[in-house]
Amino acid sequence: MDGLYLYCIREKTEDASGFSTRGIDGKREVFTIIHQELEAVVSRVSLSKFTSDEIQKKALEDLNWIKEKAVVHENVIEEAARGTDGLMNVIPMRFGIIFKNKTGLMETLDRDNAKMKRLLNEIRGKQEWGVKIYLMDSERFELMVKEKNEDIRLKEQETALMPEGMAYFMEEELEEIVHREVNKELDVMLDNLFEKLTEKTAESVKTKILDQEMTGTTEKMVFNAAFLVHGDRIDSFKKTLENTDKEMRIKGLRLEYSGPWPPFNFTRGGEKT
Repeated sequence: MDGLYLYCIREKTEDASGFSTRGIDGKREVFTIIHQELEAVVSRVSLSKFTSDEIQKKALEDLNWIKEKAVVHENVIEEAARGTDGLMNVIPMRFGIIFKNKTGLMETLDRDNAKMKRLLNEIRGKQEWGVKIYLMDSERFELMVKEKNEDIRLKEQETALMPEGMAYFMEEELEEIVHREVNKELDVMLDNLFEKLTEKTAESVKTKILDQEMTGTTEKMVFNAAFLVHGDRIDSFKKTLENTDKEMRIKGLRLEYSGPWPPFNFTRGGEKT
């Protein structure tokens, strides 16, 4: 028996062309179901293979399966958002929303119709951009902190004048101080950056720090955030990011930005890593 897997809701379009991306099962076509001024982007799935229990089981037993399906989920949403004149308004759904039949989907669209139309209006003319920062050179960043911290410089001078035995214990204390000050400096710098970028955008949110397995890089991620930007401010926003990246590379960090995305982090049920 088949059900309907829901990817996103978008405003009704006049575009009758199909989707090039296959559905969550890798086989079925993606299509739309129109309801009043809205379109639900869906594909058919086997209810025996795509139930909430089955997805939870896969999440525990086969992480690669979940990653693969999550990529398909996002690819469909991104294709649904692409229009001839730029990004279309879409409300991304979280991974794993399945309806047993069309009636259940229609009932949900009826119930949440006003909320969805209000949300689509709120995101109109805006784009989501992701900003990530990586610690590229920890030694360079630590050196920068040491050079500007008078307490650390004095402690290093004091340690250098001590007998070897006493200096050993003082060096351990010094390492703890440096570690604490490095983390403090990093936190302040990233908080200031978040506030600076937030002032230039409609909305902002800090998102999950990803481990190296997820990022595919040996560098440590220290910042991950999403920003909803007005269309007429995109160029200014990107210029700010490019200038910030130049400044951060001197300190041993690098900034990476991506977009535009559908508003994964600013709509009900949406989430983007």
